[in-house]
Amino acid sequence: MDPALLLAALAFVAIAGVGFAFAGGDNSGSAKKRARELVAKSPRTVRKSEAEVATAKRRQGMQDAIKTLGLSEKQSRKRRGSIKGLIEQAGASYSVTRFWIVSAVVGVLFAGIAFLVSHTPLAIAAGAIVGGLGLPRWVLQFQVGARQKKFTNQLADAIDIIVRGVKSGLPLNQCLRVISDESPEPLRGEFKSLVDGNAMGVPLEQNLQKMYERMPLAEVNFFAIVLVIQQKTGGNLSESLGNLSSVLRARKLMRAKVSALSSEAKASAAIIGSLPFIVMTLVYIMRPAYMTILFVHPTGNLLLLISAAMMSTGIFVMRNMINFKF
Repeated sequence: MDPALLLAALAFVAIAGVGFAFAGGDNSGSAKKRARELVAKSPRTVRKSEAEVATAKRRQGMQDAIKTLGLSEKQSRKRRGSIKGLIEQAGASYSVTRFWIVSAVVGVLFAGIAFLVSHTPLAIAAGAIVGGLGLPRWVLQFQVGARQKKFTNQLADAIDIIVRGVKSGLPLNQCLRVISDESPEPLRGEFKSLVDGNAMGVPLEQNLQKMYERMPLAEVNFFAIVLVIQQKTGGNLSESLGNLSSVLRARKLMRAKVSALSSEAKASAAIIGSLPFIVMTLVYIMRPAYMTILFVHPTGNLLLLISAAMMSTGIFVMRNMINFKF
């Protein structure tokens, strides 16, 4: 064979191989690019992107719901501290005018008792203030506390009813109606107001906010947050309420443990706080003239006022030391 032809054939094969290599590299890069595009457009990737968007929307909805409830809670805090708000929280049916009339009558009665015991203006004014402003409001707050305690003890059972109803296929409104029909007071009245508001077309969020105003408890706030978030973002309502029921029962157990551990301190505080009054009463029974000077002499009235201020300060400090809030 002619060496020139052989050399030309080898050169052609070499050039063709180099061209094929470069062409193959370009095709490989294009293939990788097309593969990435196909992966990006695959159903799994699309579903993953949609899930991320849905999660972000749900998280934003949760944040908006919590922010809205927080603003509503700040706006209604002043209304709950008024006499009208306390009457609603106590579940009483009398009006604010009647409350002030009763307070005025009690104030006049206490002022009359102070006038009979001591003719000094200071004692009469103290009796009027204690009877007109202190005692009626204290009784009202005591009623509020007793009603809130009953509601707290019943709320976990009501949430369990909702969980079982939702798992069995009942809608939320029907579960709430069951609670309003079959639960004891005060749970029945609060949920009846909630159900009636839903039936009249009031949004659930507003009804829950009104319920929180009538029953300003952390447990009610938790319940409202769970329902509002579930309504706006969706999710497993039975699981969320089941977890809330467990939390409420754990809080109830913790409250009972704290009460048991602080019972000794409370008994000691009660004995120390009542001891001066007991001693004063016993001394007055044995020697009335010895104690009467405190009520008829201006210096004695001043000493009684100082003693009352010191006793009030001590009781306030002891109450804060044994009153655990969580």
